[in-house]
Amino acid sequence: MGKETVCVGTIGSGYAAHLHGNGYEKVSGLTVRLKAVCDIDLKRAEALKTRYGYEKAGTDFQEILEDPEIDVIDIVTPPMLHSDMITQALLAGKHVICEKPLIGYFGNPGEKNIGNTVSKKKMYQEVLKSMEALRTIIETSDRKFLYAENFVYATPVRKAAEIIRAKKSKILFLKGEESVKGSTSPVAGKWSGTGGGSLIRLGCHPLTGILWLKQQEAQARNEIITIQSVMADAGKTTACLTETEHRHIVARPEDVEDFGVISITYSDGTKAVVMASDVVLGGTKNYIEVYCNDNALMCNLTPTDILSTYFLDEDGLENVDIAEMLPSKLGWNKAFVSDEIIRGYTGELQDFMETILYDKVPSSDFELAYTTIKVLYAAYQSAEEGRRIDF
Repeated sequence: MGKETVCVGTIGSGYAAHLHGNGYEKVSGLTVRLKAVCDIDLKRAEALKTRYGYEKAGTDFQEILEDPEIDVIDIVTPPMLHSDMITQALLAGKHVICEKPLIGYFGNPGEKNIGNTVSKKKMYQEVLKSMEALRTIIETSDRKFLYAENFVYATPVRKAAEIIRAKKSKILFLKGEESVKGSTSPVAGKWSGTGGGSLIRLGCHPLTGILWLKQQEAQARNEIITIQSVMADAGKTTACLTETEHRHIVARPEDVEDFGVISITYSDGTKAVVMASDVVLGGTKNYIEVYCNDNALMCNLTPTDILSTYFLDEDGLENVDIAEMLPSKLGWNKAFVSDEIIRGYTGELQDFMETILYDKVPSSDFELAYTTIKVLYAAYQSAEEGRRIDF
């Protein structure tokens, strides 16, 4: 008897679609059929089709929704499109995979320079309303909603969770960070394109991983632990730079932050801190640190220390990935090894495919996505108003 099959339709063919493609390639024990990819840029969609073996590429989202063979819609589009696409896919009877962040505030008609002119309190309230509307649609559907947060599936984070569950440790303090030298996306500096700056683009990763680890502790100890309050600070650290001084940093924030830090207080009195920055040189920085009553765990996602490389030239390395967000491959570098596994994309897609086939509960679901966005927008309100926001 052949393996059971999940048929996938992917919406979007940018960077995240390649991360998912790398994960799909390594899913085992079942067959993933990559049926179709859709993007407004047909050339880019065709490139994804060729690289990962999709059966067809096109530009019509409706065609994928109406395809009776497709089981799940994998949404890897810009976040301002997520809510509408999730709704359409569920109403079409499809399971949904959605990339981070779940949703955001992208402005109402007539609003300009959103990050500087619209109050974060208003954003917070409107985002909560939007998420409640999504919750209703998801709960009234018999389809699965799967939140594509790779930090939840990153191998160091999974091992940390195993240890916490086994020892029934009390987590006293969590710290996480994702920092880069900025994004090349043309909308990364605009609130209308991203729903915020470094906190929502980058900070959502370690934040969701931290929220999930705290859940694991609560379940292992048979406790109910909730978020009590959020405090944050955010700003544009690059505003002081001259053009010459700015040359190595890609970040060009207009009405968004390029640095942010969130402090979370839990109902048990324990703490968590998340940092996110667009001004860190030296490659992508991803980690979560866990400090418990009886252990300390350092979850180092990137850079890892599995393979160190040293090059005097880049001959022959044009198509060899060494690391992310580095200007060259010369000198010493910490090379990415099995990145799609360590950073969780393989485990994420394995869990999602099994959830669809076997009616499981995924590790990363709507409630986790909801809480992440709620914390982020509470943080934006906190940073703007200079006060603690109670949950």
